[in-house]
Amino acid sequence: MPELWAGTDAGKAEHHCTVIDTDGVTMLSRRVPNSESELLELLGDVLELADGAPVTWAVDLNSGGAALWIALLVGHGQKLLYIPGRTVHHASAAYRGSGKTDAKDAFIIADTARMRHDLLPLQETSEIAIDLRILTARRADLSADRTRAINRLRGQMLEYFPALERAFDYSTSKSALVLLTGYQTPAALRRVGRARLATWLNNRGVRTDHARNAADTAVAAAETQHAAVRGERTAAKMVHALARDVMTLDREIEELEALIVGCFRKHPDAAVITSMPGIGYLLGAEFISTTGGDMSAFGSPDRLAGVAGLAPVPRDSGKVSGNLRRPRRYNRRLLRLFYLSAQVAAVCCPESKRFYQRKRAEGKSHKQAVLALARRRLNVLWALMRDHRYFETAAARAGATAT
Repeated sequence: MPELWAGTDAGKAEHHCTVIDTDGVTMLSRRVPNSESELLELLGDVLELADGAPVTWAVDLNSGGAALWIALLVGHGQKLLYIPGRTVHHASAAYRGSGKTDAKDAFIIADTARMRHDLLPLQETSEIAIDLRILTARRADLSADRTRAINRLRGQMLEYFPALERAFDYSTSKSALVLLTGYQTPAALRRVGRARLATWLNNRGVRTDHARNAADTAVAAAETQHAAVRGERTAAKMVHALARDVMTLDREIEELEALIVGCFRKHPDAAVITSMPGIGYLLGAEFISTTGGDMSAFGSPDRLAGVAGLAPVPRDSGKVSGNLRRPRRYNRRLLRLFYLSAQVAAVCCPESKRFYQRKRAEGKSHKQAVLALARRRLNVLWALMRDHRYFETAAARAGATAT
């Protein structure tokens, strides 16, 4: 029996699996509920159909609704490839028929796995990487909720008390948020006065110097506005509620970050990753959650750089050549963490600083120089994780060699 390829168009409640042979002939096409017993039955039927011949499985999702199916295939030692849904979408234009069905998509997934030889097997992700993916995704959601709440708070304040809205940076000032839980209107702030307001803030956990500064700033803003805008009372209630919401989100994010740091420290390469200047526990956790922590899954640092959007691709046309652009598809979380860490390293790491300054001297903009540094640092991090060794500056290496 020749080799078989089995493509699965994964869904929430059901999957569609299509099996083809070396000639692209359909051997099996079946819709299966997303439950363990039915999936195991499908696995057994396909292996029986193969009659001892190798079977290559392919899916268009690497998480979500396909997680159970992936776990079953990996647990039974099956070769499994991941083909992104965007790839399937573009490939569908080369197949006959303009309609879209699950069966057609499953066939395209199987046929793509049959024809392409550059696809890497989907490997089992470690428990730590999965935990970090869940925790960092939750943190991203909470951070987005916090940003929305602050934007709503500022927008609401702008309608009735613009002087206080621009007096503080509510995304960083805890004392300003505490203040808004008690006093939201110009009249209330003028009535309480600077001294009593500073004491009130201090009794609620705000440091004495911060409480005094916040009280002076808030009362000064209140003294610039004596007019009462219609709807002020209701708007003040909304500001009070939003300020409390932001403070609650801050506590949740702080607790979640403690869980993330604790989980990340258990990873065998945690110390290696954080030895890189500019990469702390949170960015390191983002790296593990995004990549799985297994560099062999990418094959080379160039492939990882392509996934992170740090490897430019040519965009030539006609007689115009040499144009390099960022790829259309890349992981924005990976790009963000490498870019942020490079910005920090350009200030605190002597070698990174020299590289950054050299790129600026070559005429690169700040953004271009940071991206070039991020690309270089990606290669260094790859090598460190491959060899399981810590980052050392050139001076440290020279000192070690001399001794």
